[in-house]
Amino acid sequence: MKQLSFNKKSELTDYSYYFRALSFKEKKLFKEAKKEFNKISSVFKFYYKVKINLGEIALEQNEFKEALQYFQETEKLPVNISYNVYRSNILHDIGLCYLHLEKFDKAEEFLFKASNLQEKQKDTLLLIGSYMDIATLYYEQYKDNQAIPYFEKAYHLSKKVKSFELKRTAALNMAVVEENRKDFPKALVYRKEFETWKDSLSDQNKVWAIADLEKKFAVKQKQKEVNVLEAENNLKAAERNGFIISSVLLLFLFGTGVYFYRQKVKNSKIILEQKNELDELNATKDKLFSIVSHDLRSSVNALKTSNGKLIENLESKNFTELDVLLHNNSSIANGAYNLLDNLLNWALMQTKQGYFFQESLHLVSIVQHVEYNYKPLMLNKNIKFKNEVVPSDYVFADMDSLKIVIRNFLDNAIKFSKENGSISIYSRPSSEDFCYLVIEDTGLGMNNETREELLKDTVLLSKKKNDEIIGTGLGMQLCKSMIHKNGGKLEIESEENVGTKIIIALQKFKNHG
Repeated sequence: MKQLSFNKKSELTDYSYYFRALSFKEKKLFKEAKKEFNKISSVFKFYYKVKINLGEIALEQNEFKEALQYFQETEKLPVNISYNVYRSNILHDIGLCYLHLEKFDKAEEFLFKASNLQEKQKDTLLLIGSYMDIATLYYEQYKDNQAIPYFEKAYHLSKKVKSFELKRTAALNMAVVEENRKDFPKALVYRKEFETWKDSLSDQNKVWAIADLEKKFAVKQKQKEVNVLEAENNLKAAERNGFIISSVLLLFLFGTGVYFYRQKVKNSKIILEQKNELDELNATKDKLFSIVSHDLRSSVNALKTSNGKLIENLESKNFTELDVLLHNNSSIANGAYNLLDNLLNWALMQTKQGYFFQESLHLVSIVQHVEYNYKPLMLNKNIKFKNEVVPSDYVFADMDSLKIVIRNFLDNAIKFSKENGSISIYSRPSSEDFCYLVIEDTGLGMNNETREELLKDTVLLSKKKNDEIIGTGLGMQLCKSMIHKNGGKLEIESEENVGTKIIIALQKFKNHG
């Protein structure tokens, strides 16, 4: 494709040089014409015409040897239809070159070849020129008897053409012939005829000159009209460009204004969202401190009251009641500890200061670690506990945050379970990406409204539904945040007075082998 494009471009360039050279030649600017012809590549389709034109230019400049070389190169080319049109001209021009170089035999040979071909082609104009040049050839050799018949042939043929120049030249040649014969009356007749054709040619030249002036004037007038139209078009273009530039500028200013307005609205929206979030956090903080302080006060007050009873029973040596009070104190202390631990972890998460590293964890082992700390509490309420987690389950999670999640849900299960209840931790069938850990109890349960509220993605703390049980709702928020951070999911299934299932979806550790 590139080669084809290059060839087309080269051919177009050659045509440009060719027509430019022809234009210079017609204007008799032979030096410039020769320069343009020499720029044309040898692969040009009409390169033989280039050679012919270069030969004609050399002939006009009296460079006969150079002209002869060009014509001979062309004369040797194979004969074809296009070239055959110019063959008689080339033979004639070769004869002229030999004539000027005074190689008369060669000149005679080629001039006769040319005239014979022109006679066959019935080309009268070229034949007149050939007859004149043959006559001149003989005249140069003082062979007047051979020259005169060709002058006469040329003269008689000139009567059949419209060219004033040929008529004038033929008449002049006959005048010279008759003068040399000393036949002055005939010479005078031919001289008068010569003058007539000369005047006609002069008149024709004047007509052409006037026509040329008229043409130039018309072109000049047309150019003025073109210049006026061009000026009008330039003015319209300037007005149009000014309008376009103004429109683009206004559009740009409008776009800039819209952009900054939207940025302002966007920033205002972000600020408003941040303000609402901050207000929500402040409300959560205030509520948290209120609940925590109330629950801690309740816990301390309960311990104070219980310790008073403990002292009284110790003095009365009521050991049965002592055992009950000690277990009660342990439960109160454990609840207060969990409250403070959740508060600490919540604060660390809010300030992003907590350590977090996800790794492969053996799920059943993590459950066993948490379960161990809660056995006394479950024993105190006579709660049956089962750990049925599949030993082959490995999850990808942070160990500390996972323990906090399981501990909080297990603590809630114990807290909301009645005496002689049961708690089970087991695995549901896992999917390709998740392991499902279920913490199921037979406690108080909850209605659907409470369940949906607990699952909402909000920073606000849940309302306490049972004032007798110490709790802030902070643990649930903490668990949801930590499950989300570990890439997990939380689901709750519950029925009032039947029990609750907490379902935790944790990412599988896929590289475990």
